[in-house]
Amino acid sequence: MRHQRPPVSDFFPSERGTWKKDWRGRLPIGLIFPSHYGVGMSNLGFQLVYDQINSHPDLVCERIFLPEPGGRPLSVESSRSLADFPILFVALSFEQNLPDLLGMLLTAGIEPLAENRHSAKIRPGAPLIIGGGVACFINPEPLAPFVEAILVGEAEELLPPLLEKLLGASERSVLLAELVGLRGCYVPEYYDFAFAQTGVLSEITVRPGAPERVKRVALTECDQSGYSHLLSPSAEFADLFLVELGRGCSRACRFCAAGFVYRPPRLWSSAAINRALDQRPEGINRVGLLGMEMARPDDLQKVAERLLAEGCRLSFSSLRADALTPELLQLLAGSGLKTVAIAPDGGSERLRRVINKGISRDDVLQSASRLVTAGIVNLKLYFMIGLPTETEADLEEMLALIKDVREIMMAPGRSRGRLANLTLSINPMVPKPWTPLQYHPFVAPLELKKKFDFIRRGLSAIANLKVMGEKPENAYLQAVLARGDRRLAPALIEYARRGGNWQQVFRGQGVAPEQYALRPRGRDELLPWEIIDQGMEKGFLWSEYQKALEARTSPVCEVARCRRCGICGEGKL
Repeated sequence: MRHQRPPVSDFFPSERGTWKKDWRGRLPIGLIFPSHYGVGMSNLGFQLVYDQINSHPDLVCERIFLPEPGGRPLSVESSRSLADFPILFVALSFEQNLPDLLGMLLTAGIEPLAENRHSAKIRPGAPLIIGGGVACFINPEPLAPFVEAILVGEAEELLPPLLEKLLGASERSVLLAELVGLRGCYVPEYYDFAFAQTGVLSEITVRPGAPERVKRVALTECDQSGYSHLLSPSAEFADLFLVELGRGCSRACRFCAAGFVYRPPRLWSSAAINRALDQRPEGINRVGLLGMEMARPDDLQKVAERLLAEGCRLSFSSLRADALTPELLQLLAGSGLKTVAIAPDGGSERLRRVINKGISRDDVLQSASRLVTAGIVNLKLYFMIGLPTETEADLEEMLALIKDVREIMMAPGRSRGRLANLTLSINPMVPKPWTPLQYHPFVAPLELKKKFDFIRRGLSAIANLKVMGEKPENAYLQAVLARGDRRLAPALIEYARRGGNWQQVFRGQGVAPEQYALRPRGRDELLPWEIIDQGMEKGFLWSEYQKALEARTSPVCEVARCRRCGICGEGKL
């Protein structure tokens, strides 16, 4: 099938301008998002990087997305092959997109292993590849064999000095020697990883000129919030203008990597948010707010008042069950929003203490009642299974909560003559690096299937209910990649070439998936992703893991006075 690209005429005005810049006298950079166009174009971080590179007068950036099966990876702007670019940036938001990235390189005839791109000069066909995105600074090691450098942190701070370096050198070795000295730039070939016979990482050797660990770089001040630079009807959120309210999260849920690797949480000012809202294109009246779970009530009220006054409709991915203010409910009602998601995550009150979720059964039920009363006709609940210490009793309590929510939704529906629909998204918990649950084993797929079957049987008699979730086998692969290291490289390349059953491919390359996913980690084990310095106090995550096993909660992240994790100053556990 030929690579599908939306025609120029299908783009909104803000998108059309990206077709005018040519390569004459400019260094071309290909920006890869290893997922399909509709998903990639809705990623705010990807758009920010694209805009930042193209704002440089000596650079031109073109986007490349995952093609349709059998297609070639071609740029959106000029249909150039991936192999035509001397420099490639990779935006990796999800670990499971790594095989897709390798498949794109192989299809374009580019050697995926960085050590095999032998050309001394950086050139098309033997490009310099630089990785970035949140998956890279959660755990860069599965990507490390395939790239020359990895950006650790946020693009606004990292890109300007990097782009100047790229313009100044064409010799691969010379450029890497310069990049290794840049703040937040991880150059994998300067680090050697040694493993014991047990498979556990035993030592990391650092070559001269490189830092012992690469410190993550964060944006500290923001005059204008991040927003959608490009809108396309072919994107997943075609007519939705996205605006950041902040970055990170103060809630400290123990399973959530974003809540730890984006520390400290930062809330943008109402002035910065308004400057971003000022960029909304004419004719686009749907606004998506990112970071509503920790937004200040007064800022959220100001934003709500502005959106209502401008006739805008509100959209968002999910709400905290304890965050429904009167102003927000008014905005929801005025937006005509029909579907809202709430994430209890833990099925029982005890499990919500285990994961430090900070919401109660009553919070969930009251929110369901308020939302349905405000006109919401479709409610979605997110749950996880396979959490630490989970028992059948916890799943029974989940079923009871779901049934109570369903009952609450029925009464307003009957009065309107239209019953509300309830959707459940139930997914396996994948232990992520830099979270307290990084030490915990992933639950084996067979056991997860039993849990799914138990839940489905318990809900089989309920009408207007849809149950969905990620397949345990897919979550298993994600768990392997999340806690993976450089030794996965041969298996990943073979899987990208062959496809098929990933477990069989991995085992054929000598990789035992259970060693990565199903094995618990100890307090003093050296972990591959610790090559990144997140600024956390040694022992903080282990302390939180022990509290999880005991179902004890911790306070939220309060930047002004909290010093527990060490990122904002010397910590005390």
